[in-house]
Amino acid sequence: MNIQRVEKNKRLSRAVVCGDKIYLGAQMPDDLSGGIVDQTRQVLAKVDEMLRHAGTSKAYLLSVTVLLKDLADFEGMNTAWDAWVDQERPPARCSFGNAAIGGPAPGYRVEMTAIAHIPQDQVLQE
Repeated sequence: MNIQRVEKNKRLSRAVVCGDKIYLGAQMPDDLSGGIVDQTRQVLAKVDEMLRHAGTSKAYLLSVTVLLKDLADFEGMNTAWDAWVDQERPPARCSFGNAAIGGPAPGYRVEMTAIAHIPQDQVLQE
């Protein structure tokens, strides 16, 4: 089976495509000046970008894991999530708190990982 690693370095790949699945590594916001809604929107835009790169979309999401620095941000994250998710085809989702988000860098409030199906007629865009 062909395995493609996207934006890899010596430690990790931003995503891995194996067969008809894409596995997204931690997607995190770039601009930390905004609140949880803004940071969540940034992360979801990155998820969209990676899915598009693999020839799929949020309609084919199978599973998403949401990590929040502070569980008090759960409702704010859901505000952005609810506006973004394909409500006819929502993925399985797990959300939990993780104070280690962003490591020693301050300001990170949310990160997400995901798994999605890639329709057979799609090809990873280099």
